[in-house]
Amino acid sequence: MTIPNLITMLRVVLVPAVVMAMLQARWDWAFACFVVAGISDGVDGFIARRFNQQSRFGAYLDPIADKLLLVSVFVVMGIIGQLPLWLVVTMVSRDALIVCAVLLSTAMAHPVEMKPLLVSKANTAVQIVLAAVVLGELAFAVHLDPLRPGLILLSGVLTVASAAAYLVAWLRHMSGYGEGGKSG
Repeated sequence: MTIPNLITMLRVVLVPAVVMAMLQARWDWAFACFVVAGISDGVDGFIARRFNQQSRFGAYLDPIADKLLLVSVFVVMGIIGQLPLWLVVTMVSRDALIVCAVLLSTAMAHPVEMKPLLVSKANTAVQIVLAAVVLGELAFAVHLDPLRPGLILLSGVLTVASAAAYLVAWLRHMSGYGEGGKSG
């Protein structure tokens, strides 16, 4: 167990704290926990690289912790009306489709190596900023118009673009399966 893995597990533990704070309209706590989780994501990555504490467990746990936090925050924001449901459904559907594609290719003995695409990294960054903006608006009783609507639109576009890019990559990978050809 490495220090970065412990920090990542702390981030997982923060997810229910953020959700509970949101459900109780404790926006100051929700925002603070979200910011701590975000900072911890950078810190664990820095420590892992700087002190050669990278691990296979951490390589799997880190993106799971990130997705767990973002999906939980987006779902709660959708339920309480702070984000449009179309965006939440699009985001959750994209993530579910990616997981299903990975599981299907693995079950078919043709596992796909998941590498984050540039559009996916941009999508995640915009989603983090959007979540922070909404939580910040609620915590500090401010309105950052037109920032929120712009981030919602950009997040929706990037989510669809990311899903399409992963689908194309997965289809290319799977296209040679069962035909004796190599995937590429």
